[in-house]
Amino acid sequence: MRSHTEYLTFNVHQRMDFVNITPEVDHVLKESGIQEGLCLVNAMHITASVFINDDEPGLHEDYKKWLEYLAPFDASPQRYHHNRSGEDNGDAHHKRQIMGREVVIAITNGKLDFGPWEQIFYGEFDGRRPKRVLVKILGE
Repeated sequence: MRSHTEYLTFNVHQRMDFVNITPEVDHVLKESGIQEGLCLVNAMHITASVFINDDEPGLHEDYKKWLEYLAPFDASPQRYHHNRSGEDNGDAHHKRQIMGREVVIAITNGKLDFGPWEQIFYGEFDGRRPKRVLVKILGE
C-alpha cells in the first residue's frame, strides 16, 4: 500500500463561507497515482470543517442561516464561555462540530467515487486568516 499527503491552504475573507474544494482534491489524487483506495480530507483547524454535499447556492445559504440560528455569532463573553479567554469565536467551534471535521471518499479506477451531486466543501466559520486542510490518500 502507498500513501500520498498534501496540505491545501485556504484564506476565506468572510467570517463564514463554503468553498468547493473538489477540483483541488481531485488534482492531489491524480498526482498520487493511486487507483484504488481511500482519500481522507480533514480540516486542521477547530473553527473550520470539511463536508460532502450538493454544490447548490440555495443550500449553502440555508446552511448559513441554520448554523447562525443554532450558534449565532456573539463576540461577548456572555453567550459563550470560550470567549471569556479573550477569543471571539465561540460560535465557530460549535458550527464546526455540527458540520464535521473530515470526510473519507472511496477511490475507484483512479477517481473519487461520488454519488450523484456529491462534492467536497471546506466550511469556514472564523475566516480572515490562512488555514490548512490535510489530504491523505491511501491505496494501490
